[in-house]
Amino acid sequence: MNDSRPAAPAASPAAVAAMPRALLSYLMLYGGMTVLAGVLAFKQVQLPPSQLAVEAGIFPYLLLVVISSTVAQLYGQATANRIVWWGFVPLGMSALLMQLVLGLPASTEMIAFRPDDLAAFEQVHHSTWRVWMAGPAAYITSLLLNVWIFSRLRGSGEATTLGLMARGAVASALSQAIDSVIFISLAFYGEFDITNLMIGQVLAKVALSVVLVPFLITGGVAFARWLDARG
Repeated sequence: MNDSRPAAPAASPAAVAAMPRALLSYLMLYGGMTVLAGVLAFKQVQLPPSQLAVEAGIFPYLLLVVISSTVAQLYGQATANRIVWWGFVPLGMSALLMQLVLGLPASTEMIAFRPDDLAAFEQVHHSTWRVWMAGPAAYITSLLLNVWIFSRLRGSGEATTLGLMARGAVASALSQAIDSVIFISLAFYGEFDITNLMIGQVLAKVALSVVLVPFLITGGVAFARWLDARG
C-alpha cells in the first residue's frame, strides 16, 4: 500500500548546523572551571607585601567571566545566560560526588600508610560545607550580572576593540565585587575576621578586571573567530 502522506519538510541548514567549534570548546572549558573554582576556594592566599588575602578560586572564576563575556559578544546574551545556568550541572555533580567519596570507606592501604593525607582530605572537605553552599549563590548572581552589564553596555552597532575591552573591565569589576561580598559573607562569616579577606578579594578582583580581563576577552573573541573560521 502506498503511503500518501506528504513528506516531512527538509530541515533548514541552520537547524542541522553543528554547534560552532569555539562555542563547544568554551562550553567544555567553562564546565571545568566551575568545578575547579569550588575546589580552589578552600585555600586563601596572601597578597604580598600586604596583609590582604584572596581565596584561590578567584583565578578560575575570572576565566568564567572571560568565557561568559566572550560568548555574549559572539553568540548573544541569551546563549551566554544559558551557559551560566548550565554551569550548575558540573558544579552540582561535583558537590554530590564529593559527598559520595566522603561517605565511602578509605582503602586499607591509605589508612595504614597515608593516614595524614586521609585526615587532611576529610577535615578540609567535611568542615567547609559552607563553601559549597556559598559558591552557587555567588556564582549565579555575579555571572548573570556580568553578562547583563556587558551586553547592556554594547549598545547598537559593532563594538571597537577598545570598547570591547572597556565593557569587559566594567562588567567584570562590578560583578566580581558583588561576588566577593556574597561568597565571603556566606562562606566564612563568623569563622574568623573576614575584613582582610573581603578587602583583598574585592581589590584583587577589581584590579584584575581592569588589568587582565579586557585582554583575555579580546584574545578569547579573536581565538573563537579563528576557530570558527576553520570550520
